[in-house]
Parts: sequence; C-alpha cells; structure tokens
Amino acid sequence: MRVAQVLVDSGLVHLDRPFEYLVPEDLDETAQPGVRVKVRFAGRDLAGYVVERSDVAEHTGRLAPIRTVVSPEQVLTPEVLELARRVSRHQAGTVMDVLRLAIPPRHARAEKALPLEPLADPRDEGGIPPSPAEVPGVWAGYRAGAAWWSRVATGESPRAAWLAAPSRPTETDWPRALAEAARAALLSDRGAVLVVPDQRDVARVDAALTEVLGRDQHVRLTADQGPQARYTSWLKVLRGHVRVVVGTRAAAYAPVRDLGLVAWWDDGDDLHEEPRAPYAHVRDVLLTRADVEGCAVLGGGLAMSTDVAALVDAGRVHLVGGSTPRREAPRVVVAGEGLDEERDGPGARAHIPSSAHRAASAGLQHGPVLLQVPRRGYLPAMSCATCRAPARCPECRGPLALPAPDQAPRCGWCGKSARGFECPHCDGDRLRAGIIGARRTAEEIGRSFPGTRVITSGAGEVQEGVGAEPAIVVATPGAEPVADGGYTAVLLLDAWASLDRPDLRAGEEAVRRWITAAALARPWTDGGVVVLCGAPTHATIPAVEALVRWDPEWFAAREIAERVELSLPPTTWTAEVVTDRRRIEPIEHAVRAAAPAAQLLGPLPVTGSEDRRRLVITAPFADGPLVAAALKDVRAGESARKADELTSVKVGHLTTG
Repeated sequence: MRVAQVLVDSGLVHLDRPFEYLVPEDLDETAQPGVRVKVRFAGRDLAGYVVERSDVAEHTGRLAPIRTVVSPEQVLTPEVLELARRVSRHQAGTVMDVLRLAIPPRHARAEKALPLEPLADPRDEGGIPPSPAEVPGVWAGYRAGAAWWSRVATGESPRAAWLAAPSRPTETDWPRALAEAARAALLSDRGAVLVVPDQRDVARVDAALTEVLGRDQHVRLTADQGPQARYTSWLKVLRGHVRVVVGTRAAAYAPVRDLGLVAWWDDGDDLHEEPRAPYAHVRDVLLTRADVEGCAVLGGGLAMSTDVAALVDAGRVHLVGGSTPRREAPRVVVAGEGLDEERDGPGARAHIPSSAHRAASAGLQHGPVLLQVPRRGYLPAMSCATCRAPARCPECRGPLALPAPDQAPRCGWCGKSARGFECPHCDGDRLRAGIIGARRTAEEIGRSFPGTRVITSGAGEVQEGVGAEPAIVVATPGAEPVADGGYTAVLLLDAWASLDRPDLRAGEEAVRRWITAAALARPWTDGGVVVLCGAPTHATIPAVEALVRWDPEWFAAREIAERVELSLPPTTWTAEVVTDRRRIEPIEHAVRAAAPAAQLLGPLPVTGSEDRRRLVITAPFADGPLVAAALKDVRAGESARKADELTSVKVGHLTTG
C-alpha cells in the first residue's frame, strides 16, 4: 500500500494535523514529500502538501485517494516544514497559517520557464572568491566585528546583535555590511537570508549585494514583484540557483539550501510584525530558523530594541559594535535648553523653534535639510480655540482633524464632516491646531525659506533619495529619504508627540525613530547637526539623553533593567487575547490550569465592539509553551463548535500599557 500524509488547507484549527491518503499508482512517482496536491476533504476538493510517505496506514478504515498532484515541484522542504511547526506552536496558530506566508502561490509559466538546474556554478564565473579573504573594512571597524565575520566565513555559526554606526560612505554603510555578511556565509559554502523592513531598504541591500557578490548571485523577494517574478525568484532559491536572499517579511521562510546565516535589520520597525495569523515577528521566525538549521544570526540596527537587549542580557546573542565615536555621529542639541529660552522667548517652544530655524538656514548653505514630523496629514488633531479642550466629533467622540486648508474638519474615526463646531465645555465655536502634521509643516517651512525646493515624503509618496543640492525634505518617521553625502541638518519636530503616548514602548520607539533620522545627517566633523524640538526641558528624559549621548545601547540596557524589576515584556512571556466576552471565563480557567504562575490582566473592552474583550496574559518563559498550547486548544474547541469568530491570539506583541 502506498500511503501519503497530507497537510490539508482546511482553514480549521481543530484539524491542524496531517491526514492519510492513498497514493494511486499513476501518481506514485510524483506524489513525493513536499509537493502540492488536491484531495477530497469533507465533501470538498482542497489543496494540501504531502509531508510524508509510508507503506503502512495507521487508519484502519478505507483511505480516500489523492485526487491530483498539482505540480511535481517539491515546494515544501523538510526544514521549512519544521520551522512552520515550531512557529505555529509558539504562536498558538496552525501550520497551514505559516505555510501560506512561507510558500507563494504557484505560477505554472514560471515553473516551466526556469531551468531545473543552474546554468553555471557562481565560482566558475568568478563571482565569489574561492576562499576567505581579509576581513572587509566595514566589519573591521566594529568592536568584535572582525571576529564575528571570520567565524561565519570559516563555517561557524555565531549569533550577534549588531549596533550599526550612523551614515557613512556607501562602501561602509549598513547595506554594505549586510552584503559582506552574506559573502562570509558563501565563503563557507552556505547560504544567507537577509530580511529588511521595506522595499526601499531591499533596494539598497540589493545594490550592495550586486556590488559585493556580482550579478545574478542573489534574488530579492518582495510583494511588489508581481506573481510570476516573485515565484521565479523563489524557485531560483528552491532549486539552488542562488543561495542569498534579500526581502521583506515572507523572505524569512525562503528555502535556501545549506543555510549559514539569517539576518534582520531594524527589528523595532512594525513592518516586521506579520499582520496575518499567526502574527509572528520576523525576529522570532529567524531565531527559530537558526535553531532548526544551526546557522549564524545577525540582528542589526542603528538603535537596539528591548527584545534584542533581552537576548543580549540572556547571553543568547553577543554584541557587535556599539559605543559609536562622537566624530562619526552628528552633533545633537535640544531646542529650548541653555540660553535658547532667554534669547528666543516664546520662539524657543514653537513648532519649529528659533534655534531649529537657524540650524536649517545655516544647513541650506551647504546642502539638504531634513525635518522629521511624527504625524502625517495637515492638522491631525484640533482643539477649541477658547478653552483648548480637544475637539471631538459630536457623533462618536472621535478626534476632529483638518484634512486640508480648503476643507471642513472631519472626524478621524467615523469620517463625518464637523461644520458648525460647538465646544461642549465652553460653547466656543472656533477651532485651533492641536497637532501639526507633515503637510502643514511643509507649508510653514516653505514660507520661511521662499525659493527653496520643499520635498515631502510620507504615506503614498515615499521618496527614494535626494541629491546633495540645497533642499528642504519634510518626512514622517520611516519615510526619510537618504541624501547624497548626508543632510547638513536634521530637525526632529514635536518630540513630545513621540514620548507622550500610552505605550510601553513609547521611549524605545522614540529613540529608534530619532536615531534612524539623525543617522542620515553628516558626521560632527563635517558640520552635521541634529536639533530635537519639543522635548520637555524641565526634567531629564532617558530617551532624550540617549540621543544626545548617541548611546542606544545604554538606553536599551536601562529599559531592560526596569522591565526585569517590574516583570514586563520582553522579560516575560506575553500574549494578547481578543475574544467574545462570554468566553473569558473558560480561557482564564484553561490558562490557570496549564500554568498556575501565569497572570491575567483584564479583560478590557475592544474599541468598536460591544461583545469583544481584550485579555493580556503574562507568564515565566518556561511556562510560555504550556500557555500557548492551552490557547491553541481553546481555539480548536471553538473551531470544532463552528463559532462565528475565533479567539485571536498574538504572542509577544504587547505594546500598550
């Protein structure tokens, strides 16, 4: 008897396991482990993957036959299957949820067009040196960098957290460092997976890889490629044509042969968080993959997330870099400190303070100037001009915003127009700006510097880069374009908006955003200056101090020490559960039965829903797998009972507090 174990894409949590099917004689050669198949399941033809073959069935009844083999391509490798199983267990999800992210939809034309074997070995083409050379300068410049690179190049698998230095010449910037790390893996006859937040970052690393490895020695995997191009790139990896991949989230699962290195850049960027079930973070996926395949790890960034700091603190990774020399970083000043207020009066506390205006004016004499604005839009929040109370929608109590100068205020939640505003506190009928967005800022700065080109970069209009000529760039966080030669001045506006958020990671995220933008400035020795505007000056703020000192390592270590003392994530296992209010009690019972040391916080109402509730669960790391399994069982029970909406579980994603 020819029997196949098939993972069926049923979409049902309680059926998250392989099922046995009979392999017809005519499909015996093609129905091999890893191929896509169609099977009959609960009266429907469903897709699935063969995960194992055997000659004996465990099921004592009659087996249904596999209907068809979709393609003989073995798209599910044993390593990716094991990774999917571990990720799904960790996230209280299903294996098929993970595989939907890991394996792109089939494109038949791409399968037929791509040769089964690579046309030539890259070594024969002279693309990759046959033996390890000297440590590249970009890694030699980092503390412990040369040792880490050499160990990877000789076949070892060290794990490192890399604190990158600010903007440097192209041959020593962070994309080049990632490319050289990939080269180290290739020198040891292994492959590499590099994951970055967005397509702009992919483009920079893509160019660096081409320069370091030569043409056609790697592929990129991003959602913007289109179905055929993306599947072709993925097949090149699967078939061993190339062994280096750079891409966004889904690239973390790329089926690279003989994997030697997994690397991520800027894990604090929320683009690394998967918005679909099972909601795994790229960092967690790559760390799990390193456990599965025994490869090296490189987690890089200009700032350090508390998650990486916790890994360093636990000894799971070791620090490379850090302690950036002041000559490599720009000069950082805080508007309103020292003599600014005495000299500038109210201008020291303006949206664009006088000291920032002077820095921009001086910077424009020599090159471009960057303004980072925390909020997009025109006036994203408004208040009563009489009593300064926040302006609210009379229908849903959402915040009122002004989309454009020639439009009426609208509710940011329900979208209704709010003409004829009347304040419920003082009966005032006039509105004023509460928070100034990027578009309004561009208007203001343009009026201050007539004749100077103003470039905006944000949602829907992200700029790739700007030249070295004088210009003003107004960008929201994450959309700052790279300037040729660096910015002469960087103004970080409305620091209070980044700090004053009801979020456990507010300070951490502020440091990441500020340092990411500030790193685009020229070094101190070349006249680069950063002005932090809108920060409180009456007290010492650790996030502000970290920027001024250019010491994100100190800030992350300080945060971790506080979190350990208070048992806050990421020093404890955490999950956020959203469920129907009637299911809260069974969930609490299941969690406490699985892990008596677990703590449950809530439940709290979910905005926009009368019946949904939010529950936060924390537990010692040793109990995390037990709680995840219990939550998976809860979801499986709901699935078996055909509940209208299943409980949602997000492991490790707690941000608000």
